[in-house]
Amino acid sequence: MEGGVHELDGSTFKECFSLSWRNPYVLRLAFSAGIGGLLFGYDTGVISGALLYIRDDFSSVDRNTWLQEMIVSMAVAGAIIGAAIGGWTTDRFGRRTSILVADFLFFAGAVVMASAMGPAQLVVGRVFVGLGVGMASMTSPLYISEASPARIRGALVSTNGFLITGGQFLAYLINLAFTNAPGTWRWMLGVAALPALLQFFLMLFLPESPRWLYRKGREEEAEAILRRIYTAEEVEREIEELKESVAAEARDRGSSETTTKASLAAALRTATVRRGLVAGVGLQVFQQLVGINTVMYYSPTIVQLAGFASNQTALALSLVTSGLNALGSIVSIYFIDRTGRKKLLVISLVGVIFSLAVLTAVFHETTSHSPPVSAAATSHFDSSLTCPDYSLRGGSYWDCTRCLKPGRSTECGFCAAAGDKLLAGACLVSNTTVRDACHGEGRLWYTRGCPSRYGWLALVGLALYIIFFSPGMGTVPWIVNSEIYPLRYRGVCGGTAATANWVSNLAVAQSFLSLTEAIGTSWTFLIFGGLSVVALAFVLVCVPETKGLPIEEVEKMLERRELRLRFWAAAPPRAAGDEDGKESGKSAGV
Repeated sequence: MEGGVHELDGSTFKECFSLSWRNPYVLRLAFSAGIGGLLFGYDTGVISGALLYIRDDFSSVDRNTWLQEMIVSMAVAGAIIGAAIGGWTTDRFGRRTSILVADFLFFAGAVVMASAMGPAQLVVGRVFVGLGVGMASMTSPLYISEASPARIRGALVSTNGFLITGGQFLAYLINLAFTNAPGTWRWMLGVAALPALLQFFLMLFLPESPRWLYRKGREEEAEAILRRIYTAEEVEREIEELKESVAAEARDRGSSETTTKASLAAALRTATVRRGLVAGVGLQVFQQLVGINTVMYYSPTIVQLAGFASNQTALALSLVTSGLNALGSIVSIYFIDRTGRKKLLVISLVGVIFSLAVLTAVFHETTSHSPPVSAAATSHFDSSLTCPDYSLRGGSYWDCTRCLKPGRSTECGFCAAAGDKLLAGACLVSNTTVRDACHGEGRLWYTRGCPSRYGWLALVGLALYIIFFSPGMGTVPWIVNSEIYPLRYRGVCGGTAATANWVSNLAVAQSFLSLTEAIGTSWTFLIFGGLSVVALAFVLVCVPETKGLPIEEVEKMLERRELRLRFWAAAPPRAAGDEDGKESGKSAGV
């Protein structure tokens, strides 16, 4: 971060991968730390498929939407605590130590969940995993950022985002692979122990962050690591600028002691840091409020709401969205140091708004045109199997949507017509016996969503959402938060931003199913669309461009409080006499 400014000529992506030949040590650091991102992605993604089978094994979960949301969101609650603790531990004990602690938590959580005998033990295991996710979410990108040459820092930090989305894709593959295995969901949740062990082993043989070591007065260790990261002609300049950064920190505190603790209260008293926090925390909050984790946590459920009945079909189709998410992270690696952070964010949010508009329209049509329930189709089955509310109101008009409406004392399901699922079907009590009877006649059984001719459009909307979200809003908030804070405040500010991310994540994860039941899927996506519009305005006004800048130049930019709505245009040169500023402006477009 304290490195010199480089002209970005569009070759950054190629240079990043040429490191595998010229300096594999840098990639070894990045990918070893990035396994934390893989675990982050796997443990947040795997529950979407596992939940389908947990519902089958535990009837108390199947009947209780709130309990389903709790199993999903307790990992997020744990992540809130983990991110807050991680901000402190990374400054106190180091980035590497925090990653090792996160690995232990990942392993313990996987073992507890795989051996769960009931919902309570599942919740406990999800909290353990969440603690690890929270620590890894802010520590892994910080470690990579501080161990990366400035020119390709964005691309290398983006590898952490790629491994997050790759972990989510792996989770869907594992879910699909174990659909017919005994103890289906136990395998899905337990597999996460393996990459946790792998990263723990790899990190034991890797060094601490050189920036953290230097700030703690361990200059010789830090310089030895920097010499392995930078070329011979670059390393002296990097060391000199790191010395200046630490000296400036000591002057700011009015003391030569460089190891005094940095607190959030002290950060908030500094205008530059405060403005950085507004941008960093705001990005993390809006990353969640535009609805990404409704797609990642509940993707199979959303597919079923769109009219695809079977668990296997829902998992297979959800694999497409997670694959696109991983692909989008690769796109981010290519463009992040060429296009810039802010431009990617704006393009991403415009696409997200359009995608959510498509999903809103599709689910409105799906709900408005669901197949009718007919007395003849229902009476085909034993009268004891008929949905009690339908029996009481047999003379009124019912369709599939009304049949599946939640909140009744007895849950009901829709048995579609044989041959053409869009014709009138039967409204029956929802249990395994009735489901098997419906399937036994070659019919589809629906308990989440209704048969629809528009289901494929919902998949298109989900795919577009992921394609636009992943390269921008998916990765850039983590990159900006690893760049925007002064060295002494990176742990506490990064932890604060990550905590804000997980608090927002929890609010979305815990409310999505309840919202869809209360106001409908269409209105729920419309709310996310409105929040995306607000996010776009926030990015235009509050988020600076940090592409290619050393930390000193980021601080100067925040001090000037620049507002550049014409973010696509090159910035004017700095004032005369500030040669470093001129070069920074030309290369970073600030």
